[in-house]
Amino acid sequence: MELGADRVLQIETYGSADRAVPGKVSQVIQLDRSAALALKAIIERAFPEH
Repeated sequence: MELGADRVLQIETYGSADRAVPGKVSQVIQLDRSAALALKAIIERAFPEH
């Protein structure tokens, strides 16, 4: 997703099918490049290849 000249990674979460408005986005998490790279590093440490 791009906001103006900046690109962000947007992650949307959804509640259960039993919620008041099924299919409605519960939370939106937007990460700029720096935050996305930090998240990538965390994931790589949690799930190393070897």
